[in-house]
Amino acid sequence: MSDSVEVQRRHYAEDLWFVADMRSAAVKAAFAAVPREGFVGPGPWRIKSFWNMADYRTTPDDDPCHVYHDVLIALDESRRLNNGQPSLWAFVFDKLDVAANEHVVHLGCGTGYYTAILAELVGRDGAVEAIEIEPRLAELARAALAPWPQVMVANGDGTGHPLTPADVIVASAGATHPLPAWLDALKPGGRLLFPMTPAEGFGGMLLVTRLRADKFSARFLCQVLFYEFAGARDAEVSKRLAEALSRDRGAGVKSLRSDPHEQEENCWLHEDGWCLSCREAAEQAGD
Repeated sequence: MSDSVEVQRRHYAEDLWFVADMRSAAVKAAFAAVPREGFVGPGPWRIKSFWNMADYRTTPDDDPCHVYHDVLIALDESRRLNNGQPSLWAFVFDKLDVAANEHVVHLGCGTGYYTAILAELVGRDGAVEAIEIEPRLAELARAALAPWPQVMVANGDGTGHPLTPADVIVASAGATHPLPAWLDALKPGGRLLFPMTPAEGFGGMLLVTRLRADKFSARFLCQVLFYEFAGARDAEVSKRLAEALSRDRGAGVKSLRSDPHEQEENCWLHEDGWCLSCREAAEQAGD
């Protein structure tokens, strides 16, 4: 790899540090270390910027320096399936506090670029389980992630694949609700990060933290648009989620409740078996 690409990657990481208002030097270092061109196929690339989400354009040539900008890169343009927005993932990974030696599960890993970022964060003594439902993408991810021996890639459904106890679970596709299996797999102190999205319009990136067995804090980090997570969608919940987001974009959410209770004033989105609440987790029943 030429020095110019390595320099460009460092500049890219510095730019993400500034744009995403990061505080974690480890996240910046991870973006500076992982070669994005190894995960997006050969160039020239079809790219899309936040400022023109309707159209893709083609890079002038196959110089890998082109991938080191805050743009989407098409993996399957016909389905509008992309390698995600770097500044978004820099922003949320900065809030996720992934630590060395942790066990991470990445659901919907695509070709594995952000899996590699997570692998850099947990280090060689950590572990990352990457699960991708599409065989072709899983195969590409497995090949691209070979330099990170702490990563295992499985071709499977992230809504039904057995999950081992995890410090961190990250989903890279939009779900209408948190799946019980995801919550059950979290260790004490474990974090679940996933895009909670209705069928139309923006959703929110939800961060859930298990404080203890039956207590979860929760907060929306930012607005997002995401490819849908097949198997983690419910049409009726989607409608109610859209209505709830229209009120305050999720700003009032402070906890996730899994205890049986009747709908009350502090329920932001009350559903069967779970509820996003405007009450702090410490204020829930049992404390």
